[in-house]
Amino acid sequence: MVGRQADVVELSAADRKFLESQVRRYKAPRSLSDRCRMVLLCADGLRSKEVAERLGVHEHTVGKWRRRFVQAGIEGLTDEYRAGRPRTVSDAQVAQVIERTLNTTPKDATHWSIRSMAAEAGLSHTTIRRIWGAFGLQPHRSETFKLSSDPLFVDKVQDIVGLYLSPPNRAVVLCVDEKSQIQALDREQPVLPMAPGVPERRTHTYVRNGTTSLFAALDIATGAVIGKCYKRHRATEFLDFLKQIDAAMRRPRGPPRDGQLCHPQDTPDQGLARSSAALARALHSDIRILDQSGRALVRRADAQAVTARSPQINGGTRSRYRRLHRRSQPKPQALQVGQIGRRHPRFRQTLLPESNETNFRFR
Repeated sequence: MVGRQADVVELSAADRKFLESQVRRYKAPRSLSDRCRMVLLCADGLRSKEVAERLGVHEHTVGKWRRRFVQAGIEGLTDEYRAGRPRTVSDAQVAQVIERTLNTTPKDATHWSIRSMAAEAGLSHTTIRRIWGAFGLQPHRSETFKLSSDPLFVDKVQDIVGLYLSPPNRAVVLCVDEKSQIQALDREQPVLPMAPGVPERRTHTYVRNGTTSLFAALDIATGAVIGKCYKRHRATEFLDFLKQIDAAMRRPRGPPRDGQLCHPQDTPDQGLARSSAALARALHSDIRILDQSGRALVRRADAQAVTARSPQINGGTRSRYRRLHRRSQPKPQALQVGQIGRRHPRFRQTLLPESNETNFRFR
């Protein structure tokens, strides 16, 4: 009686090269390398029983991979897709969890937690975790935002940002800010330094030493920061800080850089002298900054013209109807100062005339 004939394995040059490379590959899976050896031996004319004895596997295993290779080629040597365990959570349940997370809140808390949502939906907490992770839901996190009601907010932002991106010629651009009510804290015991295998250690309790106020100015061109702390936060301290800025800018700081108040043909001494004189005049210039949100730049002449055109209201009316007095005065037109002397892609024209020295007043 003649048994079933085994499938004949025929290899091309490319298939043989791939199978031999997988056999020699050090990091190849053991299951894949064993299947490649079976196919190579079968291609050499050996029977399935002989291949099984040489490799130490069952004859049926050799016959299975011989048949798979003849039918599907190299792709047949990989494992087939396994469906695994059937799904226990339907799409409707997933949609219900997402809808509850987005549109509802628990009765005894401000937001859903994994375990409270699991108890509400009747699912396990690991399932809720996977659903929230797949859709990027984080109920415990919240962020804040603020919308400006100023109709000229965009124009004012363009003024300030344009001034930073393209500073005027022969001008020092300083970003001045303040931080008040800084708590001066100190530890009750000295800090123990770091040692091999031991991190730096400090006491949990601290001593309050009052509060302090920080004034700082950032030079946009050089990145230098001028800062000083004061015990009080008043106009007197701010004026003193402006004097500190003036004194710091008067000191020699080396060769000039781009964006500073130095002409390219000046020597370092001449450039520093011109910078100091220009900065001193900047504190009392013809261009001022309005005390408004955004601090738009206007000319003093324009402000005087606006004041002359505004209706005169007697003292009694002004004291009784302050809001009416503010509304009756038209606002001066703000000038964009993002470009003076040099053009920027965002601004089509130069709004302020170019001069040898352009100064600004700090308020």
